[in-house]
Amino acid sequence: MNRSDVLIIGAGPTGLVLALWLSKLGVQVRIIDKTAGPGTTSRALAVQARTLELYRQLDLAETIVRNGHQVAAANFWVNGKPVAQLPLNRIGEGLTPYSFVEIFPQDQHEQLLIERLEDYGVRVERETTLENFEETSDGVTAHLRLPDGEQEICQACYLAGADGARSVVRKNLDAGFPGGTYQQIFYVADVQASGPALNGELHLDLDEADFLAVFPLAGKGRARLIGTVRDERAERAETLEFSDVSSRAIEHLKVHIEDVHWFSTYRVHHRVAEHFRGGRAFLLGDAAHVHSPAGGQGMNTGIGDAINLAWKLAAVLSGGAEAKLLDSYEIERIAFARRLVSTTDKVFSFVTAEGRMADLLRTRLAPFLIPRMASFEASREFLFRTVSQVTLNYRGMPLSQGTAGHVHGGDRLPWAHDGEGDNYEPLRQPCWQVHVYGDTSDEMLAWCLEHHLPLHVFDWRPAFETAGLARNGFYLLRPDTYVAIADSSADPKVIERYFRDQGIRPFFACP
Repeated sequence: MNRSDVLIIGAGPTGLVLALWLSKLGVQVRIIDKTAGPGTTSRALAVQARTLELYRQLDLAETIVRNGHQVAAANFWVNGKPVAQLPLNRIGEGLTPYSFVEIFPQDQHEQLLIERLEDYGVRVERETTLENFEETSDGVTAHLRLPDGEQEICQACYLAGADGARSVVRKNLDAGFPGGTYQQIFYVADVQASGPALNGELHLDLDEADFLAVFPLAGKGRARLIGTVRDERAERAETLEFSDVSSRAIEHLKVHIEDVHWFSTYRVHHRVAEHFRGGRAFLLGDAAHVHSPAGGQGMNTGIGDAINLAWKLAAVLSGGAEAKLLDSYEIERIAFARRLVSTTDKVFSFVTAEGRMADLLRTRLAPFLIPRMASFEASREFLFRTVSQVTLNYRGMPLSQGTAGHVHGGDRLPWAHDGEGDNYEPLRQPCWQVHVYGDTSDEMLAWCLEHHLPLHVFDWRPAFETAGLARNGFYLLRPDTYVAIADSSADPKVIERYFRDQGIRPFFACP
């Protein structure tokens, strides 16, 4: 009987990243998908800064930045004219190595992940579906349907459901999926076009007519159109063609269509599963949460789920942690998913609301406020922090402890860079490590050496103070680069106590 450490259902970005991270950490994975091949359409577009930071551990970030497209500005249109502009180029300056909005379409993204996964000798098993599974005393027994129609019974220590909004894994776990569906019908189209809105920037039409956003893609004249379908056309969404939806807002933005590569209509849902875990089975990505596309959060959140779960599964499977560590996956990720659905819901409702007051807010008030907000560094920084996911934190949760400087346990480690060095360089290795900014004790040096825990001591510089880091304290960092302990002392017993209480034994070499 085929047996693996982790059986992954679904080979979208979430499932692929989970497989890739686990493979890097030495875990034996098997990944299946019901489709005949990877996607060929560019559904999700944005790769957020936090994702790129974490992708450094897989040596993916530079490839994506090199082959993607950085969006310089967002432009807002009313009555066929651009009325406001929000600069996006280097909008997150000083906050992250990736202080921009990066467009890298999902089809290219998936292909890159598949290629990297194959480097580890792992291939996606296509046209293979999960029928059901049951938990046993030491793992999971899964019933698969193979491409030839035959059934296979296989075993795994754990099962990960990254199989989308209609997740078989979620249904098998009998986990509720509360939420709702927005009434608007949306269309999406990848086009070759020309006009002032095809200048490599983002363009949004705020008119009372159909909402339309133009997202630039790499390559001259290539763009993604996302718009609403209103009036009587929405009643026949399944039969709509591009010609049925292309007139109003497209004319407002002066977009001249030359070729349509792909067109589809869809409804937007907002739901969060009641549970992200059932015994040895886990839910990730769209199987766990779906929400509006506002802010380009969906794919990035699924990738965040995968990274959070990957290091914990690897730790438990290697003997580096007790099984109770896995309890923290749901605690950390479900809280974020619920906040995200609430936030994107508000933005989505504003953009798509109908009625005289909504039109007034979008066409009169928004164009007035946006340039003024854009002129303030604080408001630009707030926007970037929110969208880029660099403010995502696990404060107050079981794996988070202490405060040092402005940094709390559970925070993402602040990036500090002043031309002399980058405190993120050691984070390329997905392992537990200790950072000290300034000086530390001989006891800390000796303890970390004895226990093979990487210790990085940085000479104190003003950039560290600016970033909110404390001098001469220490930060214990998780393999996913979030702060486990922030402490103003130099006492290794704090670390020793933490690992003992959490049931973690991380004293092995980085991969």
